[in-house]
Amino acid sequence: MILIKGIQIVDGSGTAPYRADVILQGDKISAIGNFPKKSADVVIEGLGLHLTPGFIDVNTDSDHYLSLFTNPSQKDFLLQGVTTIIGGHCGSSLAPLLYGSLESVRKWTNINQINVDWQTFGEFLKIFNRIKLGVNFGTLIGHSTIRRALIGEDFRDLTKSELAVFKKIVQQSLEEGALGFSTGLGYAHSRQTPYGELKELVKIVKDYGGVYATHLRNEHKGLIASVSETLKLAKETGVKTLISHFRPLLGFEKDFEDSLDLIENFEGADLHFDSYPFNVSIVPIYTFLPHWAQNGGLDIMLANLDSEEIRAKILKELPKFGPEDIVVADTQLPDRFYLVGKMIGQIARNQGVSLNEALLRLMMMTRLRALVIYKNVNLELVVRALGYEQALVSSNAASFSENKQAIKHERFFKTFSRFLEIANQQGRPSLEEVIEKFTSIPAQKFGFKDRGLVQEGYIADLVLLQERKVQAVFVGGQMVIKDGKFQDIFAGRVLRRS
Repeated sequence: MILIKGIQIVDGSGTAPYRADVILQGDKISAIGNFPKKSADVVIEGLGLHLTPGFIDVNTDSDHYLSLFTNPSQKDFLLQGVTTIIGGHCGSSLAPLLYGSLESVRKWTNINQINVDWQTFGEFLKIFNRIKLGVNFGTLIGHSTIRRALIGEDFRDLTKSELAVFKKIVQQSLEEGALGFSTGLGYAHSRQTPYGELKELVKIVKDYGGVYATHLRNEHKGLIASVSETLKLAKETGVKTLISHFRPLLGFEKDFEDSLDLIENFEGADLHFDSYPFNVSIVPIYTFLPHWAQNGGLDIMLANLDSEEIRAKILKELPKFGPEDIVVADTQLPDRFYLVGKMIGQIARNQGVSLNEALLRLMMMTRLRALVIYKNVNLELVVRALGYEQALVSSNAASFSENKQAIKHERFFKTFSRFLEIANQQGRPSLEEVIEKFTSIPAQKFGFKDRGLVQEGYIADLVLLQERKVQAVFVGGQMVIKDGKFQDIFAGRVLRRS
């Protein structure tokens, strides 16, 4: 039994903090009140501290990078107060796998790091339950993961029979515990997916009370049309909707603000977007290619780069960027690890070429198997957007082991801490509004009925804050972070749709 005495509770509901004692027993919050004579195995004095529910990161990539397997502690999340992470975004998930292939996550990582011995979503959860995790993990199922297994690398509409099979797979996965369904409409394999296909699949998600999360079809010139398509789908199906990593890209701020107005004034389904308080995106290097040059798999894209005529055309259509705007974050090729941390300007100078030519050479040197940090977000505008009622905070990142040869941007370990700092500096949102955005709102959206509030009977996923900085974290009643340090305790659980 753990007794936390005289602590200010920010309970996640958005209401004002109040002082009380809290008793944790097993994995639950067993009592909240005034217990001056109560004894316990562990007593924590709450003077000067705030107690909040554990934070929920609604958009993470630890599944895409396979770091759930290679770094199961996921302590980068825990150290910032995150106790639950959601995966399966942008159309790519670890299950279901019709033929045991992780092809849809190849853009993020080397898929040969692990052995796959599951196919259905239920089989995945059964196997994944054996892994001791530091955080709770739940996942959506990915549209591209299933679609590519059905039709391979073809860019075409599904036949009626293929769509029927797809619908059965989605239904089965939801019955087996998937939290919802995601699309990566901005990626090559999904960009041409017809609206009718999306609607047929999303209707099933609505029937099961799941969440539909979407990486928009176009985040640049077509942003308003892409948001409008998403809102139309939400209105026509009534599905709970989450627009993934919605942020103002440089040069398209007016489109973003107009899209934000559409979201703010939307009436219909449960609608949110997620984003992060930083000015960078972390993207596969091939996404800099014009859309027409992204057709086919990575091997076809590479073959296009070998053509002098096609290269010349691509060079003219690359976006404008500065010498410090692109940094190599990661590559799957061990013999190219020396590139990690290099800015595009350094590569251009070393090779005596233009920035655009340096980017194409970098693509070829890494065989398109690289991720880059791209400074392309208007920070002031994204911070303002995060104050909206429809906004949820997410890292859109992973937790890596300390020996991984990759650049860890602050997004990977400081997203929630940074937003707490910004809110404190600006005086808004209030602490209780920030905590509600971190906890009960995402818990309600994803159907976590016993998480997201400091309330009797709820799971004891909790955070102790001192001056808005994380001091301790509980997962399932166990103190996994103490005095800001990970305690090597793996108390996370696999979460299923209720």
